[in-house]
Amino acid sequence: MSVTIKSAREIELMREAGKILAKTHEELAKALKPGMTTWDIDHLGEEIIRSYGCIPSFKNYNGYPASICVSVNDEVVHGIPSRKHFIEEGDIVSLDAGVIYKGYHSDAARTYGIGEISPEAGRLIEVTKQSFFEGIKFAKAGNHLNDISSAIQAYAESFGFGVVRDLVGHGIGSHLHEDPEVPNFAGRRRGLKLRPGMTLAIEPMINAGTPEVVWLDDDWTVVTEDGALSAHYENTVLITEGEPELLSLVSEAH
Repeated sequence: MSVTIKSAREIELMREAGKILAKTHEELAKALKPGMTTWDIDHLGEEIIRSYGCIPSFKNYNGYPASICVSVNDEVVHGIPSRKHFIEEGDIVSLDAGVIYKGYHSDAARTYGIGEISPEAGRLIEVTKQSFFEGIKFAKAGNHLNDISSAIQAYAESFGFGVVRDLVGHGIGSHLHEDPEVPNFAGRRRGLKLRPGMTLAIEPMINAGTPEVVWLDDDWTVVTEDGALSAHYENTVLITEGEPELLSLVSEAH
C-alpha cells in the first residue's frame, strides 16, 4: 500500500478543487425540485464544474457515463442519470461528485430530501451526515484509520441503521482513488497510522434497513437489497497536526 503525503503545493490545489466542489453542491442543492430528471441534475452539475475551468472527476471514469452520480431512494451510490427518471416530492436524492483542478481531485457527496419527506427519511439523512462528523473527531495525526471507521459504525448502528460493507471511502489526490481504503465499519486491526498531509475521502453510506446491497444490470447502480432507503455523505479531508481540514466544505457550519 502506498499512501501519499501531500506537499504544501498539492494541498493548495486540492483546497481549490474542494472549494469549487463545495460551491457545485450548494448550487445543485438550490436547484433540486420535483419534476426534474436525474439527467437535468447531472447536466447542471457538469455545467457548474466546467464554468470554474475544472473537469468532472467522474465523467468517463472507468466508463461511468456522467459527471454527477444521482442515486434516488433505495439507490446507495453510482446511480446513472437518465432523462426518463423524474424526481418526485418525498424522494431522497444522493449526489456524489468530484472535481479535477490542475490535476488534483476533490470528492464529496450529499443526500437531500425533495420537498416534504418522511420523518424516517429525514432521520436517516441526518444520522448519515452526523456519522461522518463523529468519525472525523478521530481524523488526527497519531490516531489510526480504524478509529474513524469504528466511530462512524457505532454512531449509525446506535440508530438501528445498516452500515454498507461492500463500498468504502479512499485516499485521494492526483488520482480519484488512492490508498488507503477507508471503511465505515470497524476492522480487526487498528489500520494505518494517520499522518499530516494525508488526504482521505471519508464517505458513510448508511441504509435504513440491512447493510446488504446489490448491483443492478447496468454494472454501476448499487441498491439496498431489502429496498430500504439509503443515504450518503462525504467530504475530502486533510489530516493535519491538529483538527482535520474539510477541503470540500466551504463553511464550517454543519
